[in-house]
Amino acid sequence: MIQKQTGGREHEHTHVSFEETQRVDGHVQTVAPAAFHLHEHSGHAKGSAQAAREGAAVALAGVCAGYFGRDVLDEVSFEVDPGEFVGIIGPNGAGKSTLLKVILGLLPVQCGSVLVFGQPPSPAVRRHIGYVPQSEAINWSFPVTVRDVVLMGTFGRLGLGRRPGPAERAAADQAIRQVGMSDYAHVQISRLSGGQQQRVFVARALVQQPRLMLLDEPIAGVDATTQHAIFTLLEDLKTRGTTILATTHDLSCVAEWFDRVLALNHRVVAYGPPGAVLTRDTLSATFGSHLLVEPAAPAPA
Repeated sequence: MIQKQTGGREHEHTHVSFEETQRVDGHVQTVAPAAFHLHEHSGHAKGSAQAAREGAAVALAGVCAGYFGRDVLDEVSFEVDPGEFVGIIGPNGAGKSTLLKVILGLLPVQCGSVLVFGQPPSPAVRRHIGYVPQSEAINWSFPVTVRDVVLMGTFGRLGLGRRPGPAERAAADQAIRQVGMSDYAHVQISRLSGGQQQRVFVARALVQQPRLMLLDEPIAGVDATTQHAIFTLLEDLKTRGTTILATTHDLSCVAEWFDRVLALNHRVVAYGPPGAVLTRDTLSATFGSHLLVEPAAPAPA
């Protein structure tokens, strides 16, 4: 496994605001799906006591997890430092979304251990995590406005039975401004473009004031300008100390934005700085021979 890189990285790219973005165009990235597999857990301890390095924001040790008796994650181990921006790449079915659900505590592990800021995942820990799911996992026909969706991000901190008050509404409006959607605050989400819908769910995560952001394919189906706007916002959060993990199929953005990259195909294929992970051998081991890498889009002027 590639060793971790210490220290931050300087980025050379153009920052754009959400106000400069335009309507979404199609975006396609072709990869081969990974195959599910069965895995014996004999000899593996659930909740293994492998010690995480002190101060890690996220730490997985020997994690196996999956669905209906099929393992999707197979002895996955890695750590993320506070304030890091980590990209997760791999083919369809390789376990990227499953990994985020394990970190959230929405999917139990069959063996190994997961720690988030030194604690096992729990409802209390999830209050400090902002989560942006894949767009296809959302019912866009549900009759709610942009503001309604963003206010939902305050429910975790409020607790059962409490309704958002003036402070929560002000925080929601601020998050909506951050993603450039103030003009659409009272528009039903089904009437938005794909890129606009994605921004709304980023705002819902932001309103939680999270210490950790987990984003599942945040730039899928959006144009190059919107991609830059989303990543600019995430990088700004990173500079303020937020830890960010994002899955992506778009390898053209990986070297430009991420501090470290996790190449995943059920197991960890490689983990390290982009320059060390994005090699022909590693990409072949991760994706197989069915990989189309599009050249990086030029930064908007």
